[in-house]
Amino acid sequence: MRIVFCGVGAIGSTAALLCRNLDATLVFIDFDRVESKNLLSQAYVKPSVGKNKAEALKLQFHNLHGVKAESFGVRLTRDNVEALCKGADLLVDAFDNQDSRQLLSDHARKTGTPLVHGAVSADGTFGLVRWDERFVPDAEDTQGQATCEGGEHLPFLGLLAATLARTVQDFLKHGVKRDAFVNLLAVTPVAAD
Repeated sequence: MRIVFCGVGAIGSTAALLCRNLDATLVFIDFDRVESKNLLSQAYVKPSVGKNKAEALKLQFHNLHGVKAESFGVRLTRDNVEALCKGADLLVDAFDNQDSRQLLSDHARKTGTPLVHGAVSADGTFGLVRWDERFVPDAEDTQGQATCEGGEHLPFLGLLAATLARTVQDFLKHGVKRDAFVNLLAVTPVAAD
């Protein structure tokens, strides 16, 4: 199995970390660099500051857990989405913007590749884990709006990332596509195939 994590910020890096024991090749795509403020809400260590997020996560997997992974430190675009996602058995969307989510969704639908989305509301009050056939990306309130900075919502982000990781695991092991609505009070399954 080949699982491609698109966006390895707060949700993506933590969900990927929780998938490190799966019998699969993990692939990370992200163009962004690790900043010191990311250490409060993302699965990066201090020596990663200044490095590309995808590459830093790959190195951490190898150095801290002995797990091999692949990384592409680039922005996903219409020109490279096919090459970067080629051979994926599962796409995991943890992007933080509508354009990237839509691009990935268009690719998944065109190629028939399963795609699960992990998304958090801008105010950190709820999150969704939803399969592409039931997901519609919405726009940020403002362009480039930060939703996962400063560690303010860390317990919630951990819960959402764990739910996303469990959804990936259930799909790989049992072929189940379960959606979930997540808040600090509960994780509520909302649909299953």
